[in-house]
Amino acid sequence: MTGREGAIDLPGHHASPAPVVGIARVGLTLSSRAGDVEILKDISLEIPAGQSVAIVGPSGSGKTSLLMLIGGLERATAGEIVVAGHSLSGLDEDALARIRSQAIGVVFQSFHLVPTMTALENVALPLEFRGEPRARDKSRVALAEVGLAQRLEHYPAQLSGGEQQRVALARALVTEPRLLLADEPTGNLDGATGRQVIELMFALGRRHGTTLVLVTHDERLAGRCARIVRMADGRIVSDVAGQSDSDVKVAHDPSAAGATA
Repeated sequence: MTGREGAIDLPGHHASPAPVVGIARVGLTLSSRAGDVEILKDISLEIPAGQSVAIVGPSGSGKTSLLMLIGGLERATAGEIVVAGHSLSGLDEDALARIRSQAIGVVFQSFHLVPTMTALENVALPLEFRGEPRARDKSRVALAEVGLAQRLEHYPAQLSGGEQQRVALARALVTEPRLLLADEPTGNLDGATGRQVIELMFALGRRHGTTLVLVTHDERLAGRCARIVRMADGRIVSDVAGQSDSDVKVAHDPSAAGATA
């Protein structure tokens, strides 16, 4: 496993003896008409409980592919991935979906809300999927945590981009996952709105003790994480400490994150 160089855990949390994410010699190869393409090559990584990790690198470096493997949304073609004590190797789609519902929250750049469902219904979806009692009550609390207590019955088209991303964040955290994955979460937001979403993400992560793995092009946002994993050409090329969330405030740069107004 790739070692850490002085990584810093989120304030108030300590590393678990067993990592929340364990990746051993993982590869991802996809077939194309021109032949096989190696997307990820011999990736090894451990992420302890409560840590915030930024994955950075140029476009095409494999960072989003790695995030998708950790979330069980893509299958590795070599190596092993263990998330929250569950090996993802050889599991069918139903089993992977169960693990995601129990242990993983995901926030995408493009929100991925169901357009025909209200904010409350969108947030309640993962709870209802696993048969959780009081799904709507818990979803109301989650939406209140992200400042949307007055938007429960609004549909995505009636919400701003920032509000939609806050709904997505509430949905990702309502199940109290051990791991939160975020893929360019501010990429479609303006600077001020992006800062608000990031403040919420780190604050709620601390409150719930959630491990955060964040893909970003924004170096200043990456520096806010306890640890920065840099990728190039499908490999990890460095793994160093960043700054703990309590030590630095993000100066969000929409152009660096690929944001649109």
